[in-house]
Amino acid sequence: MIRNLRELYQYRALLWSLTLRELKARYRASVLGFLWTFLNPTLQMGVYSLIFGLIIQQEIPHYPFFIFVGMLPWIFFSSSVMAGASAISDRRDLLTKVRFPAQVLPATVVASNLANYLLSLPLMIALGLASGVVPTWHAVIFLPIVVLQTLFTLSVAYVLSALNVAFRDLQHIVGNLVMLGFFGTPILWSIGRISSEGTRTALIYGNPMAAMTVSYQQIFYYHRLPDWEPLGTVALLSVAMLWVASFIFEQRREEFAELV
Repeated sequence: MIRNLRELYQYRALLWSLTLRELKARYRASVLGFLWTFLNPTLQMGVYSLIFGLIIQQEIPHYPFFIFVGMLPWIFFSSSVMAGASAISDRRDLLTKVRFPAQVLPATVVASNLANYLLSLPLMIALGLASGVVPTWHAVIFLPIVVLQTLFTLSVAYVLSALNVAFRDLQHIVGNLVMLGFFGTPILWSIGRISSEGTRTALIYGNPMAAMTVSYQQIFYYHRLPDWEPLGTVALLSVAMLWVASFIFEQRREEFAELV
């Protein structure tokens, strides 16, 4: 694992270049271009606010802002995982080059989606201010939480991208699992609505993105410090998954170019 991270740092200039190219190419042919970075989560928030706020009537104060706080990190995670699963298998043009570092490809996907997430934060803050929710000092905890989420997202993208080279059906399964994970993560509903303490604990510790989402809600919406034990579990899981992914990369690095 250390070797792969060291190589990732060694090729940081390439990672930066590919990330910029990904960001520029993402909305190149669209009329609104970069504005879709803000419009996508805003439109999704509007749809879910209409359905769950008015029709199903979720009784949560400042519900659109509540959704937005959880929606942005989820978009970062889901986009990275779905695109990261095929990051290696779809880039035969790069992998056939001499000594091209395959681990840069999933990292590029995660980095570009992280950039979109960070650029969308001013919109979230503006929505909060419009709703009467003013950020407090608890927001300083955002940095370590987003670093942890990036580590976890990178670990998932690495594992899936390495496995998908040989098992192409995996990328189609991932899309369905991401959909299931979305509704199993407290984005549209509050974790506090679950009356059973055991069920809440199982959800927080069994779904890493539930722990991440609740942490964001605690610092931005509820204005309190997050629970550190679930985040520590996510950190340990991320390190374990990075180790597994690094092992797969080391074992099959030479086969990637042939299999794609």
